[in-house]
Amino acid sequence: MPGNAVTVFLAGDVMLGRGVDQILPHPGSPLLREDYLHDARDYVALAEAANGPIPRPVDFGWPWGEALPALEAAAPDARVVNLETAVTADGTFAPGKAVHYRMHPANLPCLTAARPDVCVLANNHVLDFGTSGLEDTLTSLETAGLRTAGAGRTADTARRPAKIPLPTGGRLLVFAYGLPSSGIPGTWAATAERPGVALLTADAAEDLADRLRPLRRPGDLVIVSLHWGPNWGYDVSRAETRLAHAFVDAGADLVHGHSSHHPRPLEIHRDRLVLYGCGDLVDDYEGIRGYEQYRDDLRLLYLASLDPGSGRLTGLTLVPFQARRMRLEPASAEDTAWLRTTLDSRALGARVERGADGTLVVRAD
Repeated sequence: MPGNAVTVFLAGDVMLGRGVDQILPHPGSPLLREDYLHDARDYVALAEAANGPIPRPVDFGWPWGEALPALEAAAPDARVVNLETAVTADGTFAPGKAVHYRMHPANLPCLTAARPDVCVLANNHVLDFGTSGLEDTLTSLETAGLRTAGAGRTADTARRPAKIPLPTGGRLLVFAYGLPSSGIPGTWAATAERPGVALLTADAAEDLADRLRPLRRPGDLVIVSLHWGPNWGYDVSRAETRLAHAFVDAGADLVHGHSSHHPRPLEIHRDRLVLYGCGDLVDDYEGIRGYEQYRDDLRLLYLASLDPGSGRLTGLTLVPFQARRMRLEPASAEDTAWLRTTLDSRALGARVERGADGTLVVRAD
């Protein structure tokens, strides 16, 4: 990465509930209300059937595996993840949902092991245990000293950006929004009186521009994080492209998209990076069958390098991993080559090439 650039680590969905929660030192209730399985420990059994036994309890760093030393080696200036689980011991399941995720608050050191600077909460699982579960989540993260974006106790706090000081003297401002296309119920929208998520509105790009005018200082960088689209598929819709470009035009230096269970194409637009879907990073989906063609066992760390003066993308490195035994291990050369071919996005102005030490490098085409 260029020496004078700001490096940001970005991740897709980090889901530390359900089966992951069960292998950690303080598992919560394993009860589920799903058609597929009724006990979270059964997801552990699926992973073991696929790839071998998992010790229990594991240490808090286990689910991150080799990604932790990779992050330390990269030494990013900021770390942004989409936390796709409630952090609560509450047992009140939100009605009308097929899947609910929660991790016990005592297992929060599993999240802090990766030292995220911002946990994006504008997603379709943060209210799986209602507003009480969201309150627990916000309190737990605040107590741990973790910044959040995209959900809050009011609409104003949900839409307020997280602010990270940068070594260059500026700040990283992270705005986060959820879209109904990712499965977020409309009733989850935060209001002046009700906690909830920052649900995207029709004038969101204009609102961003309006917020940035008095807020942005020289040297600040802006990320817009979006939970959007379906879980599966590589096609990027025209609506997604229009929205991403509108946010760039409004002042975003990077669009951080997530919701898909596998990495999707990426774009370089006006020298700005658009990630249409980062894929999952940590979860308990190992061993679940039905979508093998998407290789959702392959995971990526995104390390984006931005010029602090202009916001221009100056470099992007992807570090590939594979989930095995609910732990991230370096991906094989064969799997890395498959990712390179699958993610090459020349039609969107981005070329994916082989990098050093098993990484992938993205360049403007």
